Amino acid sequence: MSMRLRSGNLDDRYDDPEADSLGKKFCFPTQPEDVKLMLPELQKLEMMKEKFAKLLLGEDMSGSGKGVCTAVAISNAITNLYATAFGQLYRLEPLKLGKRLMWKREMECLLSVCDYIVDFVPSWQELPDGRKQEVMTSHLRSDVRMNLPALQKLDNMLLGILDSFGNTEFWYVDQGSLSSDADNFGQMTPRQDEKWWLPTPRVPPRGLSDKSRKHLLQKRDSASQILKAAVANNSSILEEMEVPESYMETLPKTGKATLGETLYKHITSPEHFYPEDVLDCLDLSTEYNALDIADKVEASIYVWTRKGVLAHSKSSWDLVTADGGKMDMLTDRAKSLLLCLKQRCPGLSQTSLDTAKIQYNKDVGQAVLESYSRVLEGLAYNVVSLIDDVLRADEVAKESTATKLFKTIPSDSPRIFEVRLVHSPQDSLA
Repeated sequence: MSMRLRSGNLDDRYDDPEADSLGKKFCFPTQPEDVKLMLPELQKLEMMKEKFAKLLLGEDMSGSGKGVCTAVAISNAITNLYATAFGQLYRLEPLKLGKRLMWKREMECLLSVCDYIVDFVPSWQELPDGRKQEVMTSHLRSDVRMNLPALQKLDNMLLGILDSFGNTEFWYVDQGSLSSDADNFGQMTPRQDEKWWLPTPRVPPRGLSDKSRKHLLQKRDSASQILKAAVANNSSILEEMEVPESYMETLPKTGKATLGETLYKHITSPEHFYPEDVLDCLDLSTEYNALDIADKVEASIYVWTRKGVLAHSKSSWDLVTADGGKMDMLTDRAKSLLLCLKQRCPGLSQTSLDTAKIQYNKDVGQAVLESYSRVLEGLAYNVVSLIDDVLRADEVAKESTATKLFKTIPSDSPRIFEVRLVHSPQDSLA
């Protein structure tokens, strides 16, 4: 049995009356000019098809079935989309329209999988004769139903914060233009941190107005609240994920071997345990050191939890109360220390356990919620940092203005000196 293929090209259908009538009925383009106008939309469609194909293939373009699972593929897709849309967000300004539309369109596509993550719950259905029959109905899974709308609200709030900076008193200068800008507008304050290549915010010589500074502080407070909500959401989702067996197999057998001599002495001290005092004794000057301590403390939690479970399984009641109680105490101390460390270092990267959970997770719902909350956490943190940069530039400008004003005050005018620096009603009336 053979199949006869129709030969020809795309232009042949313009001579086909049947194809033309179908095009008018379903609003398909039927003229070459219409096709050219729709090229941008067709290109977007091709991009979406390519990304959808990568999801189905598990990022294995050979098609041999060696790709990652669906959960990891969706998590990577959300992370990559965030990097594309917000990776160049170095200025406090509205997101460009093209990137905004791309973010909304592709996130809607990626999140649509959550519409089909359901639980079946029993309910009663009334039959035509009045009798009731128990049936199973589908509802969105509880974690998706509770967390996804909240994350979408945080997403819209962050975009709204960026939109509020469309018309501002401050502006940005690229690092290559610092010298010329300093000649034209006065003192420049170049970056001294490791991100020296980023554009530097500039404010008027006398600083921002009270209205503009108040607006910045309000938006910073909102972004900080969003950051806390995203961190809490991400932490709760990671807590629900299963700990991979590969991670448990790599843990040392004792807490001392996990923590090291110094940190182990701090946590197991017989005296009162204060997490803040312990952190004050540790070197948290770099992110590498802080992340290394977080990895060790988190690993010790599972080492002591495992030993506590083994202690409770022993037959002797005395051994259970002695070993189990000590393990529970050390576990609680390690958890409180880890919590304080994350609060002190809010921009800390993912720990080894978090990375392993994401890598080996197979639950699609948890993968979507975790990756979505993680990228929103990163966006909120960046917005807070950008606002802090502008506020810091404002403080430098006002200090510079105050210094210049102080130098222009004559040495024999103490009365003027007092009026200039002490802003009280009595001084103003004097």
